[in-house]
Amino acid sequence: MIALSRRSLALGLAVGAGIGLLSLPQAAQAAWKPKKPVEFVIMAGQGGGADRLARLIQSIIEKNDFSNQPFIPINKGGGSGAEALRYMVDKAGDPHVIMATLNSLYTTPLRNPDMGVDITTFTPIARLAEDTFVLWVNAESDIKSVDDYVKAVKAEGPSNWKMGGTGTGQEDSLVTAMLEKAYGIEHTYVPFKGGGTVAKNLVGNHINSTVNNPSEQLGFYEAGKSRPLAAFLPERLDVFKDVPTFKELGQDLVYYMQRSVVGPPEMPAEAQAFYEGVFQKVHESAEWKEYTSKKALFRSWLTGDELMSYFSEERDKHAELLKAMGEIQ
Repeated sequence: MIALSRRSLALGLAVGAGIGLLSLPQAAQAAWKPKKPVEFVIMAGQGGGADRLARLIQSIIEKNDFSNQPFIPINKGGGSGAEALRYMVDKAGDPHVIMATLNSLYTTPLRNPDMGVDITTFTPIARLAEDTFVLWVNAESDIKSVDDYVKAVKAEGPSNWKMGGTGTGQEDSLVTAMLEKAYGIEHTYVPFKGGGTVAKNLVGNHINSTVNNPSEQLGFYEAGKSRPLAAFLPERLDVFKDVPTFKELGQDLVYYMQRSVVGPPEMPAEAQAFYEGVFQKVHESAEWKEYTSKKALFRSWLTGDELMSYFSEERDKHAELLKAMGEIQ
C-alpha cells in the first residue's frame, strides 16, 4: 500500500512537472532561430533603391546583432523581378529565404500571368517604408520647371526625348505613363536593370530625364549634377523644400513604392514570427530612422493580415494602371 502510494506520488509529480512545462509561454518553449545564413533576395539589380535598402537593412541587422545568423543579399532582378518571384515560389516552405520587394511584386505577375506566381501565397513579414518619386533632369539643362520640361519634350518629340527607368511595365514606366497622360506628352522610354544605372545615365547625358527615387539621385543632386523638378506626392518633401509637388501644379499625380519583406509560400509560422521581430527592431533602429529621414522615405510599419490586404489592394490598383497603359487586358 505504501509502495503504491509512493509510485502514485512519483507519477503525480511527473505529470505535474509535464503540465508545468506545457504551460510555459510558447515563445520560451520554442523560440525559432535560423540554423544557417539567410538568403535575402532582392528583386532588382545592383545600385538601385531596392538594392541599397536591402544592403542597408542587412548592415543594421549585423551591426546590432538582431539575428544569430547573417543575412546574405542576393540580387535576382532578371525579367523585372520575375527571376526573384519564381525563386521564392520554388522555395516554398523554406525558413531561410526572404525577399525585399518593390512594386514589381504586383506588376510583373500581372504582366506575366503564365509565371505561376500568386503573391497572396507569399508569407507577409513587414512593410518598413514607402518610397517616393521625383522628376529629374541633368543640372546642365536649361529646364528649371515642369512647364519648361513639357515645352522641351514637345519640341524634341518622342523619338528624341529619352526617359530612363527600371524595367518595362514597372514603377518608373507607370509613373512615366501618368506624366504623359497628364501633360499630353510622349517619351522614348529606355529601360535599365537598376535605378543606380539610370542615375548615372542621366548625369552622363545618355538620357534626358528620369523619375528616380530620391535615394537613387541624392548623391548626384548634392554634387550639383542633377535637378529635381517636381515630386509625385501630395505634400513637399523635407529634403526638397523648394521642389513643388505635381499636386501644387494642378495635377493629381501621386505614387508610392512600398519597401517590404516577404517570405516564400508556406513559411513556418515560427520563422515568420522571428523575421517579423527582426524587422521590427530594424524599423525602430536609429540607423533606419536616420536613413529614411535623409532619403525621403516614409516609415510605415505593417505586418500580418493587414500587410497581405495592403498587397491585394495595391495589386488591384496596379492592374487598373497597367490596363490604362495597354500593358494587360
